[in-house]
Amino acid sequence: MNKLLMEENDRLQKQVSRLVYENGYMRQQLHNPSVATTDTSCESVVTSGQHHQQQNAAAPRPQRDANNPAGLLAIAEETLAEFLSKATGTAVDWVQMVGMKPGPDSIGIIAVSHNCSGVAARACGLVSLEPTKVAEILKDRPSWYRDCRCVDILHVIPTGNGGTIELIYMQTYAPTTLAAPRDFWTLRYTSGLEDGSLVICERSLTQSTGGPSGPNTPNFVRAEVLPSGYLIRPCEGGGSMIHIVDHVDLDAWSVPEVLRPLYESPKILAQKTTIAALRHIRQIAHESSGEMPYGGGRQPAVLRTFSQRLSRGFNDAVNGFPDDGWSLMSSDGSEDVTIAINSSPNKLVGSHVNSSQLFSAIEGGILCAKASMLLQNVPPALLVRFLREHRSEWADPGVDAYSAAALRASPYAVPGLRASGFMGSQVILPLAHTLEHEEFLEVIRLEGHSLCHDEVVLSRDMYLLQLCSGVDENAAGACAQLVFAPIDESFADDAPLLPSGFRVIPLDAKTDPPSGTRTLDLASTLEVGSGGTTRASSDASSTCNTRSVLTIAFQFSYENHLRESVAAMARQYVRTVVASVQRVAMAIAPSRLGGQLEMKQTPESPEAHTLARWIGRSYRFHTGAELLRADTQCTDASLKALWQHSDSIMCCSLKAAPVFTFANQAGLDMLETTLIALQDISLEKILDDDGRKALCTEYPKIMQQGFAYLPGGVCVSSMGRPVSYEQAVAWKVLSDDDTPHCLAFMFVNWSFV
Repeated sequence: MNKLLMEENDRLQKQVSRLVYENGYMRQQLHNPSVATTDTSCESVVTSGQHHQQQNAAAPRPQRDANNPAGLLAIAEETLAEFLSKATGTAVDWVQMVGMKPGPDSIGIIAVSHNCSGVAARACGLVSLEPTKVAEILKDRPSWYRDCRCVDILHVIPTGNGGTIELIYMQTYAPTTLAAPRDFWTLRYTSGLEDGSLVICERSLTQSTGGPSGPNTPNFVRAEVLPSGYLIRPCEGGGSMIHIVDHVDLDAWSVPEVLRPLYESPKILAQKTTIAALRHIRQIAHESSGEMPYGGGRQPAVLRTFSQRLSRGFNDAVNGFPDDGWSLMSSDGSEDVTIAINSSPNKLVGSHVNSSQLFSAIEGGILCAKASMLLQNVPPALLVRFLREHRSEWADPGVDAYSAAALRASPYAVPGLRASGFMGSQVILPLAHTLEHEEFLEVIRLEGHSLCHDEVVLSRDMYLLQLCSGVDENAAGACAQLVFAPIDESFADDAPLLPSGFRVIPLDAKTDPPSGTRTLDLASTLEVGSGGTTRASSDASSTCNTRSVLTIAFQFSYENHLRESVAAMARQYVRTVVASVQRVAMAIAPSRLGGQLEMKQTPESPEAHTLARWIGRSYRFHTGAELLRADTQCTDASLKALWQHSDSIMCCSLKAAPVFTFANQAGLDMLETTLIALQDISLEKILDDDGRKALCTEYPKIMQQGFAYLPGGVCVSSMGRPVSYEQAVAWKVLSDDDTPHCLAFMFVNWSFV
């Protein structure tokens, strides 16, 4: 690939030089009155006359509008030359982007701008699709650019050289509730080059470039596309090499100062547009190869549509555009939560969706409660990963039941919020994921449990369609997002979706420590089990001072006569969720001592040291063998050895329904969970029938002799994935006074099936 890129760079540098020369000649032709012509066709501009010396350097630039194709072609050719100088040259000071995966599976070479006007990103990669197919995909911006609300092509003008000029108006969503959305008025030029390459380049039409004025839409801020585009070169043997350049000025000065990094970060631009485009093309190429298994019996295109609808629905909720039917409700005097209502939901969800389930016989609409907040020292990826895996930490089952009941014939009464809602376990059923696993679509089954006769609805299983993205902590500038919508058991392709969820966007450069530190700090801060200790909040400060902005939006359907009740419930629910997220975020923030460690951190607390010593000593006492190859006099070494042991070791309580209270890193990996969530997992849940029978048979022996060996078998992680193991060892853990403290299990040579 490096060799190809070097050859490509040399070839394109020569082409840039030639185009720059031709561009200068064309400017002379346009500005020189001695070669003026009444023929306004594009072809005449390209082919007219011999080279004449410029006689009037101060001649004004000809009027460039939709009725003057020659003027528009001049803008297009200038854009082409400037784009190529960025794509293959040094017109922009490029710096290679950190955090991109190297090697043969790499998406490509990614670079971001340094100290230039606006922000820019560049990518180069190989894909197994022909140039015309790549161009078709890239032009369909709403299919891959999640921030794109709409694209209107207002004029299409063929050029004499076989190319096409398009005048385009595009609207984009605002990423948070705290800033206005952006729109763009651009000229897009598609043309072929002599070597068979295809070029699609684009720039904004402004007063300085000339050209017609575009539409003006209230509540949008006009941003500018500086010369950008795609260079698609056919490769021998099939496939294409793609060069992508995105260069924009998002008018950062119009947003609050704290949010300006969102609009001034080339890394965020790279993740949202440049890398997103390349990933989408690779995804389509992979699907076209026929190697991709279908999730839930559905074709990849159908699943991709679900992902797009979830993302778009969440963006619509966050932005609340009036032309979609949204209007603000009066507040309760506090400005922390915004309530918007939409009494025209059929207009919002679109004609392709069967909305009769939601809004047919009952007069009503959609209500959205949303809020944004600033988070300090919280890795977006880890926060979203935690919210996904541990829904019971923030969600209210009554509210979930209300949302799910809207899909049924008899709606559920507006719930009152619980101080500590009881929720059945969640089962995550994977549907699809992208090639690099940066985004995945899944169905969440919430197992129902009724608490009393009035809550029969809670005894029914509920289902959510969920989209999770950006959970790789090493992806600089990546937005982490968790969006979900209730669905019924039928899960039809045209099922109406009412998405809610969370979005976390980094505001500063990433200097985050490894994720292991975060997970374990979270466990100790939120008091795992009975012996946990709460770390003082002052210890959460660290030398790494990162910020991110969190946006929360929850949507509910309502009947007109219950609108005020639903609004009050939604407002209070969002405040409750915000409080839960803040509690989790404080726990995730790195500790002063643990933040800089390079290894995966162990749970530092006296209880952990003591438990590690008890586990190792009891194993040696019962079996006569050493479990931890470490200096038993050094508690730090014992804990470290236990935490890093290759086999999965976990402890569970000595109760009628044993639940896990501790696991080492291998145990957490096997269960696909974190220390904070262990208390939600019971031993019975992870064992299959054979495992439960073997444990019941050997349990008396464990309690009498202190240990037993269990045969190999299969268990299940908290995410529902089967895990095989060669053998299991169970032993009784004794405290210092030789009283039974808990049961320990070791699963030897485990692996996911």
